[in-house]
Amino acid sequence: MSIVGAIMVPHPPMILPEVGRVEEKIIEPTIQAYKQAAEFVANLQPETIVLSSPHSIMYSDYLHISPGTHAEGDMARFRAPSVHIERDYDQELSQRVCDLAKENHLPAGYLGQRDPSLDHGTIVPLYFVMQKYTNFKLVRLGISGISLAEQYHIGMLIQQAAKELNRRIVYIASGDLSHKLKADGPYGFDPNGPIYDEKIMDVCGRGAFDELLTFDPNLLQKAAECGHRSFVIMAGALDRCKVEAHALSHQDVTGVGYGVVTFQVLGEDPHRNFLDQFEAQDKKRIQAERDHEDAYVALARKTVESYITNRTVPSIDGVPQEMLANKAGVFCSIHKDGRLRGCIGTIGPTKENIAQEIVANAISAATRDPRFDPIQKHELAKLSYSVDVLSKPEKIDSRDQLDVKRYGVIVTHNEKRGLLLPNLDGVDTVSEQIAIAKQKAGIWDDEPVELQRFEVVRHY
Repeated sequence: MSIVGAIMVPHPPMILPEVGRVEEKIIEPTIQAYKQAAEFVANLQPETIVLSSPHSIMYSDYLHISPGTHAEGDMARFRAPSVHIERDYDQELSQRVCDLAKENHLPAGYLGQRDPSLDHGTIVPLYFVMQKYTNFKLVRLGISGISLAEQYHIGMLIQQAAKELNRRIVYIASGDLSHKLKADGPYGFDPNGPIYDEKIMDVCGRGAFDELLTFDPNLLQKAAECGHRSFVIMAGALDRCKVEAHALSHQDVTGVGYGVVTFQVLGEDPHRNFLDQFEAQDKKRIQAERDHEDAYVALARKTVESYITNRTVPSIDGVPQEMLANKAGVFCSIHKDGRLRGCIGTIGPTKENIAQEIVANAISAATRDPRFDPIQKHELAKLSYSVDVLSKPEKIDSRDQLDVKRYGVIVTHNEKRGLLLPNLDGVDTVSEQIAIAKQKAGIWDDEPVELQRFEVVRHY
């Protein structure tokens, strides 16, 4: 056996009558759809429910799987301690997923348990399901800041583990949609909120899981979505499955999006190998980049590949004369699956020439960026590079002299200094640019700063 179905459901605490105390009636269509989804799960009679929750333990670089044999939790923090859920874990299945993740170089497993209690993103779905069906064990996952492709792959490993262990499973993807749907909602309004909700309901309503992997990261951030990564892991668990999707409801009356969709597995479909398709397209994109890369980017890439492979650096003989004759500050940026994987640079020149500056900073970006683990050999084929050559910074008197597309910014407060490059995706205003630069430097919002600006020549 393996995965037989899945549901995508929200988790607003107020949906429970013990919490809502009549207020839940404003989302009655969601409640009725939830009951249908729970009946759908009960009819499938899974031995194990695998559930991902954005409110379980979350790390930027690791996907946590709950360890142990048993867990419980309640809704006491929402003034409803009588709502109490406890479940035995399917430890054999979760352990196999952990083992497969390690074999596939994916950052997922039992590490990092901080609170073993069930979170409300788990309790709310189980509350509805257990009114209809209770004969199951549980595997609980968090979500992560790792790439969507990696989270999809972890979903695939869940399916693989279920097949190996002959386990009949249903996947529950717990997650609200946008939190930015109404000006009078708890999180305010952003025009990207309704765009996300319409798009995610369309994509999931069609079972078009390939499109989940290509959502614009800026859209996800500005819409303040909750469940996208949970939905992606679910999609991975349904990889190569023929799926019949039914969108049961969508509401936005509270300012937060609630969507309910069921997915019936009708057999196998080898054409729905969406991660393979995504990676094939990404491979073509990376090859096209490398076919057209200039000498600056080529040197950064060859440096990283040589250093990670055998701890050597390539010769700078043969690079254009301009890279040997000139000095400048340089930033080397590395991306993987559309996400930053490392970025280190120098504001001004520290080496004899630009070529040596690139070599030094490319190695640092690959191995010494404190935000990331050092790059590994198996990642090299998936990496994209850019090199920014900086002009000499100039002091400015006002933020009015900045332009996020043209100028980078340097902020200084006493001994603290932060820098942000120009023309970055998702940075649309000078205020955002300065705020991010201050955050990188550890400068408080209310602390005054001196401003400098600079221009760059960006090489892709």
